[in-house]
Amino acid sequence: MNTQNAFPQSAFKAYDIRGTVPDQLNPGFARALGHSLGLQARALGVDTLVVGRDGRESSESLALALQEGLNAVGIDTLDIGQVPTPLVYYAAHVLETGSGVAVTGSHNPPDYNGFKMMLGGATLYGDAITGLRPAMLVTPAYDGPAGTRQVRELVRQYIDRIASDVKLARPMKIAIDCGNGVAGAVAPALFRALGCEVTELYCEVDGQFPNHHPDPADPHNLQDLIECLRTTDNELGLAFDGDGDRLGVVTKSGEIIWPDRQLILLARDVLTRCPGAQIIYDVKCSRHVATEVQAAGGQPLMWRTGHSLVKAKLKETGAPLAGEMSGHIFFKERWFGFDDGLYTGARLLEIVSRTADPSAELEALPKGISTPELKLPMKEGEPFTLIEALQRDGKFDGATAVHTLDGVRAEYPDGFGLARPSNTTPVVVLRFEADSEAALGRIQEAFRQQILAHAPGAKLPF
Repeated sequence: MNTQNAFPQSAFKAYDIRGTVPDQLNPGFARALGHSLGLQARALGVDTLVVGRDGRESSESLALALQEGLNAVGIDTLDIGQVPTPLVYYAAHVLETGSGVAVTGSHNPPDYNGFKMMLGGATLYGDAITGLRPAMLVTPAYDGPAGTRQVRELVRQYIDRIASDVKLARPMKIAIDCGNGVAGAVAPALFRALGCEVTELYCEVDGQFPNHHPDPADPHNLQDLIECLRTTDNELGLAFDGDGDRLGVVTKSGEIIWPDRQLILLARDVLTRCPGAQIIYDVKCSRHVATEVQAAGGQPLMWRTGHSLVKAKLKETGAPLAGEMSGHIFFKERWFGFDDGLYTGARLLEIVSRTADPSAELEALPKGISTPELKLPMKEGEPFTLIEALQRDGKFDGATAVHTLDGVRAEYPDGFGLARPSNTTPVVVLRFEADSEAALGRIQEAFRQQILAHAPGAKLPF
């Protein structure tokens, strides 16, 4: 096998390693990754890594091969089995390794898998991920003692830790949809431990995802949950993505509460105990996040999209809470500062259990007229060229501010428009929000003119 082809460059993404099995990712890849990651760990003085895996059919063999590579260069591994990704982060904190790998394809199709990694208390992203590949290609010799693999069980401890701290004001009836992802191995037990009566949808872990894709960011994947709420006496619906680090929320009437609105509710609560604190949100979030954080006495801080980037900013600033439009929510207050869809669901229930009508409270959260994420496909490299041109030469008349932190976000008195290059695929991601349909159309037209001025052949998705 050609080693260059065995470790394709395309599998090394901005925030993780991800690819199809077995042509891109396989036990040989995982073993070489473990070897490379282990040597990097040793250089940082790290001697133990936690390893957990999702419910995909390829995950166990990849997790075992990864540990073979780690053990071969003297790194001990703590195998915590089939668990949601947040449990790997949790284990890295409570077992004090600060380091771990989640073998997961997240919400991708069944033939995908991947690796989310943290070393020395920091999540790997960008150059730290792409830098693993050269070391995988050379496999330097190591002649020290081998590391050992131990099996640990942490699910009960994780559930007990959350249930000891998160207290619902009253018992609630909820429906949860795990989409046959690995969250199903933990979520039903967790929410029952909090005192909920739980209706389970697709909580049997099945790496083929036979019912629907485990991605609550797509409204189609929430339709079964919406129907369940319509036909039962459940008060609220929670949905989790394939590896349990993102949360979807549906009200009794079928309204989807997108993560930026969830963040407003959570920020108001956190700021009652952390007055004046910074709350971090990514560039894709509603502008209502900033105004509501300010109204609650906090300091809104816009940051770049990407769970690894937001996590790093949270650590740098000491902020008690951060969130992304994609559904990654990070609690530092009362928790450990990593993204955890299950814990976020628990904290959300803690707040809404104080009212007799949780759905009404959630539906009252401010919202504008907005588009979902729109994607403009381009050739490799073109999205970055286009965005650089917009940052340099774009003219957004009437905008009160143009942020170039991550792409171009033009703020208007009645809305915003965003264009940013995806870090994982060759597309430009676009999003628009406004107070009225007319304002939405006007902002989209401004972006249309500027994009076509720099990319005349672009087939715009709006």
